[in-house]
Amino acid sequence: MKWLSLLPLAGLCHAGLRFGCSTVSRQRLDPLVEPGQIPSSHVHQIVGGNAFNASMEGDIGEQGSCTTCAYTEDFSNYWTAVMYFRHENGSYKRVPQYPNAQLGTEGQDAPNINGGMTIYYTQKDLIENSEEYITAFQPGFRMTVGSPTVDSLEKAQAQPGLRYTCLQTILTRGFETPDFPKEPCPAGIMAIMHFPACWDGKNLDSPDHQSHMFDTAKGAFREAGPCPASHPVRMPQLAYETMWDTSVFKDMWPKDGSQPFVWAHDDSKGYGIHADYVFGWKGDSLQRAMNDSCFFHSCGSPGMQGVLETQTVEEMNKCSVQSSVDEDIDGWLTELPGQKIDMK
Repeated sequence: MKWLSLLPLAGLCHAGLRFGCSTVSRQRLDPLVEPGQIPSSHVHQIVGGNAFNASMEGDIGEQGSCTTCAYTEDFSNYWTAVMYFRHENGSYKRVPQYPNAQLGTEGQDAPNINGGMTIYYTQKDLIENSEEYITAFQPGFRMTVGSPTVDSLEKAQAQPGLRYTCLQTILTRGFETPDFPKEPCPAGIMAIMHFPACWDGKNLDSPDHQSHMFDTAKGAFREAGPCPASHPVRMPQLAYETMWDTSVFKDMWPKDGSQPFVWAHDDSKGYGIHADYVFGWKGDSLQRAMNDSCFFHSCGSPGMQGVLETQTVEEMNKCSVQSSVDEDIDGWLTELPGQKIDMK
């Protein structure tokens, strides 16, 4: 099915953020799972503040000088693995990203956003406001969702918040799958990651970066289940959408019809989809938005101020982080960076 335009929904919803962040870096760093390790095991694509580095500690919101996100008070970092195309000859090429629909000024398209992701902070679903008080994430908070070690369809199906959509157009929504689409997608592949929204109310992190949260997400922006007594604090429903332009490889699709895309950790099924988050909103800005009645671009959009301060797309695109790893991740590669591949 096609998703209806987001704009007519604005009068029906409250306290929901949807905004674009351009790419701040692509490199082999993972300050949560592999802190201090340069390089990390596989390539990530990162958006958000320019304080991103191999060892991120403390309040990230007070450490950066710019952000690639539309909201200038958001210095958080959001990242996922990079997707690659595997050619029949065994070589690899990074799949480019492109901006989602309706991320520009007052909900217009902004095709000049540099790759990046779409970020959501919602309360209940895309139809109505939550009846519960939503507690914003706190300085120093971090979490992950999914895992590159997930290696079966059964395990992937047990994570309803982690899905793919084969895009017929930029507005295609629905028909989500737990693995990579098996046929060419005219407008690319959208990877969707919904994070858990139930917090234990005590810990800003945990050894596995997940146990301090409890996942009741049902996916597809449906209302999540109630929080359990062990994790009673309802937080914003954080979600990422990344638009991967797989269509540029349509003329190189394998002759045997096999699915040619892989995550940077050499996952050719898509089961190991995962994402990381480090909170970095300044002051009470996120809580202020959650307490407001604004929705999507009415909270502020690139160059148009709202309850949150914004910047233009040109300003978003100027912010970047220099890579700490000197290696080629963009050309045609004989192996995935950090992955020793048997080319036989």
